[in-house]
Parts: sequence; C-alpha cells; structure tokens
Amino acid sequence: MVGADGQLLLPWLDQPLRQALATQRAHALLVHGPQGVGQFELATTMAQAWLCEAAQDARPCGVCASCRLVLARSHPDLLVLLPDAQRESLGWGAAGEGDEEKASKAKPSKEIKVEAVRQAVSFAQTTSARGRGKVVVMHPAERMNGISANTLLKTLEEPPGDARFVLSCAAPDALLPTIRSRCQAVVLGLPPRDQAIAWLAQRGLADAAVLLDAAGGQPQDALAWRDLGVDAALWTRLPAMVRQGDGAAIAGWPLPRLVDAMQKLCHDAACVALGAAPRYFPAGSIARGAQTSALAEWNRELQRIARHAEHPWTLGLMAESLIQQGRRALAGPSPSKPPPTGRSLHSPA
Repeated sequence: MVGADGQLLLPWLDQPLRQALATQRAHALLVHGPQGVGQFELATTMAQAWLCEAAQDARPCGVCASCRLVLARSHPDLLVLLPDAQRESLGWGAAGEGDEEKASKAKPSKEIKVEAVRQAVSFAQTTSARGRGKVVVMHPAERMNGISANTLLKTLEEPPGDARFVLSCAAPDALLPTIRSRCQAVVLGLPPRDQAIAWLAQRGLADAAVLLDAAGGQPQDALAWRDLGVDAALWTRLPAMVRQGDGAAIAGWPLPRLVDAMQKLCHDAACVALGAAPRYFPAGSIARGAQTSALAEWNRELQRIARHAEHPWTLGLMAESLIQQGRRALAGPSPSKPPPTGRSLHSPA
C-alpha cells in the first residue's frame, strides 16, 4: 500500500500499479505471479487507489481520510478475505472476536471458507459508506475450495453496481477456469535484482544477494528465510551439511520450508553434475560427483513429499529421513571394489 509519506511499501510495484490502474476495464481483477513478489500488496494498493478521495495520477495519496482508514485496516467499504492462518502474518489481525472460542479448539484454517465468501457477496451488495464504491480483496485466491469458488462465481458473473473484486494468488491454475475467465489478468514478474537487494539490505539482511538467490529472486520469500533464522552463512553451508548427514541446524524448520530447501539443493546439484551453474546456492558450495540418476530418484521422492507437506507428519523423523536421503543422493558413486588377489575362485584347490 501507499503510506502516509506517499511511498509504496514495495517500490517495484510502482510501474505494475500504474499500468493496472490505467488498463483496468473489468470489475474483477486477478493479480498473479511468483510467490513472494507482492501480489497481495498490489491488490490492496489497487483497492486503496479506487477508494482514495484525493488520488492523483490514479495512485492513492496515502493521506486522505479514506487512505488513512485503509492503512488502519478499518475502511467501511473494503473487505479483505484471508485464511485465518495468514491474517496475522499479513498484518490484517486475527480472526474475529466471535471466533475466539472456536479458534482455541482448532488450528486456524488455511482455506478461504464458504461462510467468508458469502459474507463478501453480501458486503458487495450493500451501499458504499463513503461514496467511492465497494472493494473486496481475496488472497490467496487458490485457497478457495470448490464450494467457495462456486459461491463467488455467480457474483463475478453478475456484479452488483459499484463493487469491484481483486483476487491475488501465486497459482492461478489452481482456480476454476470459470473464475479466471471472468477476471482481467494482472501479471507480476520478479522485481529487478538490484532493487530487490537494496530493499532487503534496508531491512537488515547482510549478504542480501545470497538469500535473494535462495528465494529464487523473490524478496518477500527471502525475508521469510531470514525470519526462520537462516543467514547467508548457513545457506552456503547447507549443501555440505546435507552431504555429511548433519541436519542439526535445519531439523527444526517447518516441513514445507525444509522440503523447499531440499528441492533447491537437488536442482542445483543436478546443474553442477551436468556442468551448469547453480541457481539457488553460491557457486562452489556444492561438491561435484553426485550421480544424476540418484538425484532424479531423490527429486521424485521430494515431489511426493511436497504434495503432502501440510500433513501432520512427525517433524523430527521426517526431517531426519529427508537429510539422509539427501546424503545418499549427494554422496556420489561408491568406490569400486579392488579385484581379488591371490588364488582365483575358479582355480583348483
């Protein structure tokens, strides 16, 4: 969003924001791109721009009453739908007070539930409180289940008067085709490398380029690695640690993060084995010698586990299994046995 100083919180969104606002024709937009490049931030900034009461050049001003309400997460004409499990991390508070007792008995949901979508449909049908229209932001949109998506579909087909919708996600293929077809696409790419490194350095990341590479060029994901306790030195040592079967420093990582790191290591080890440069790890941090057949087998196993990474595995046992699989895949071929000495097995006694 645009703060009171008039600056975007993510500077690389300036051009995509201007372009999206200038070319927006539909009442529903779908913002999508790689994870960790600011889809949600672009969606909420567009909502702020539509609701701004003093916008210039289509950008929100950041200082009018409407902008201040958006920044305070209290604008009466803006509804942001998020899974309960992501509300706090994205800065939009926890579940409502009425859900407090229910939330204490179960883990926060990772889905956008049908009840929330029904609330959004009802919200969009009411009159705007400040006269600038109504806006519904939904993120990540792929977290809608089939029932939720079908509930939203009718409203996207026949939108109420001045309501607009912004869906943002990293996996548009996971949405119903009928949802995608009713939204104007806004595609985000990776930010310029120098700009992303400077932004990360401003947030205290030493050797920001290493963690940016670790995150595949996605700066918000690089911050997530930092928040997990990963620094450039640990990331650089990780291939040698796995090769030695030493997982003490990484065994406590959340399983999706651990699987992601192992998949990146497997990818880069295959690159090195084929004579190419690694993508995620610094050059020279991955030893040569791994067999592509062993890496391919490891990759298949990692893909299988990744599909079920949110399953309630016993983390310690799964982490140890992943590390040992990596050790075997990175170890290289076993040394061949020396030829037998002395009398041949076929020699007469």
